[in-house]
Amino acid sequence: MRETARETKGVALPAANSYREYAMRLTVISLFTGLAALATLASPAQANTIEGNWKTDDGKSVIQFYPCGAGMCGKIARFLVPEPKGGALDDKNPDKALRSRKLLGLRIFWNLAPSGARFKGKGYSPEDGRNFNAEVWREGNTLKVKGCVLVICRTANFTKA
Repeated sequence: MRETARETKGVALPAANSYREYAMRLTVISLFTGLAALATLASPAQANTIEGNWKTDDGKSVIQFYPCGAGMCGKIARFLVPEPKGGALDDKNPDKALRSRKLLGLRIFWNLAPSGARFKGKGYSPEDGRNFNAEVWREGNTLKVKGCVLVICRTANFTKA
């Protein structure tokens, strides 16, 4: 049997069961509000990830960034231009023994460790056979890739593939 509302100092108060129902509703609403707030806080971290497939600024290839070890790595996932017969080779590599290896699938970024909102590590350019210090970060839908050899640096803008 349900209690009826009672009156105290001219204010109608709900029955005791209504208080429990009201308190339960507040608890459930608070719980969902808290979960929604946590999901919102988690979103910016996901938005800054470099993981995924990114088209190079020259439009020739797609680089896949993926977790490896304690950081991130990047490899040539596919070419967007026709490859030469037999596949594109690492023919500019200073190590003659490596010049016959295929570029498709080649890891060209490694040891990219988180450093604030950026990742810092090493990279390799098969176009000229040089290793470089790499810094990679995301700005919206653009992946910024900065490569430095000694004091000369260049930044490329990759787009989501």
